[in-house]
Amino acid sequence: MLPIDLQHLPNSEELPCSDDTPVDNEDQNLLPNILLFLLNTIWGERQDWYFGVDMGIYHTTGKSPRVPVIPDGFLSLGVERRKPSRKGRGRLSYVLWEENNIPPILTLELVSHSYGGEYDEKMEIYTKLGVLYYVIYNPEFWRRDGHQPFEVYKLIEGEYRLQIGEPYWMPEVGLGIGRVQTTFGNLPQEQLAWFDQRGDRFLTEAEQERQRAEIAQQQANIAQEQADRERQRAEQLAARLRELGENPDSFL
Repeated sequence: MLPIDLQHLPNSEELPCSDDTPVDNEDQNLLPNILLFLLNTIWGERQDWYFGVDMGIYHTTGKSPRVPVIPDGFLSLGVERRKPSRKGRGRLSYVLWEENNIPPILTLELVSHSYGGEYDEKMEIYTKLGVLYYVIYNPEFWRRDGHQPFEVYKLIEGEYRLQIGEPYWMPEVGLGIGRVQTTFGNLPQEQLAWFDQRGDRFLTEAEQERQRAEIAQQQANIAQEQADRERQRAEQLAARLRELGENPDSFL
């Protein structure tokens, strides 16, 4: 490794935000963004986290501080939720020496047709960075790569160890992560999702609204059924009174 001049590191304005390499399937952009949108609901009041999607992470543990690692998604805690750049557009990239050297606590890689070193090169980089949790989602090519479709690795004593259980609870993050069968744009799809400690999935705002509407409809149905039963009882009582020669209207 070449020596790095730590006194003259480039700032975020001088560094590209990504490698400009296009993704080779839509899920590489969609699924991390769904996790981000969910966090905006789950942690809407918190200001001490940041979730980046397809954004360069610049660090000093590689060959050059100008060469980033670019996960499909990453989560950092203990940083500003929005850190304005001098151009006023928020973060252009995640530059460790501008983030108090706080590495992401979680990185996410989605394996696609073009293998990107998720199980070796990137794992080594994240180990050096000190990323606590490394999630690899490989729904299509896991047999090709000799792995499972969904894997969570935890950095323990300087090496990543495969964890068991799904959804997998991460106490240091305060969230669990796992897969779920749901719909997106009225199409069935497997997605990644956040879970609470009990293993219950956090719903999107649209799902919450749909759930509220379903509950309201169920309550309306119950109220209507109860009203129907009361009307039927009243009609039966009136019919019985007529059989006895009484006028039910006289009891009103």
